[in-house]
Amino acid sequence: MRKVIASEFVSLDGVVEDPSWTFQFSSEEQQKFKFDELFASDALLLGRVTYEGFAAAWPTMTDEVGFADKMNSMPKFVVSTTLEEPLEWNNSTLIKGDVAEVVSRLKQQPGQDILIYGSGELVHTLMQHDLTDEYRLIVFPVVLGSGKRLFKDGSDTKVLSFVDTKTFSSGVVVLSYQPAEKQDGDAA
Repeated sequence: MRKVIASEFVSLDGVVEDPSWTFQFSSEEQQKFKFDELFASDALLLGRVTYEGFAAAWPTMTDEVGFADKMNSMPKFVVSTTLEEPLEWNNSTLIKGDVAEVVSRLKQQPGQDILIYGSGELVHTLMQHDLTDEYRLIVFPVVLGSGKRLFKDGSDTKVLSFVDTKTFSSGVVVLSYQPAEKQDGDAA
């Protein structure tokens, strides 16, 4: 079974919105981590806002290591109630209707991880349906004071189990967790 991995840039005070504040902490270690994470996946699952930002930027990007080629060529599943087909970015499919049902079916298909970048509202929806297999919180040493948070007030209590941690020389820390009821190797 494929795993859904939520990979989120998060400030110390939990903000995930408009992560332009992350650029000052960029490092080769972090770039390698994101490269390895992307290449361990074979699909992206995105909310509308993240999709629109990515679709405006990625098609014209290039690099020497193949990150841009991978982003542009891999299947992208986009959750939106307002977008219409056809979606402009290569290999993008619109998901409307019952998101939980569609994501459950995607998880049953053969393949690698399904990666979510950003898309806080989508992550919140999937959390409510216990469809996220791992949360990779890439925590940046900055307090923003306001903005959309990944884990909203009023969210149901979810117990998570520690999976791994990585620390980069920039002060950025990756904290990986999975739902407590899902132990590595168990069926979701």
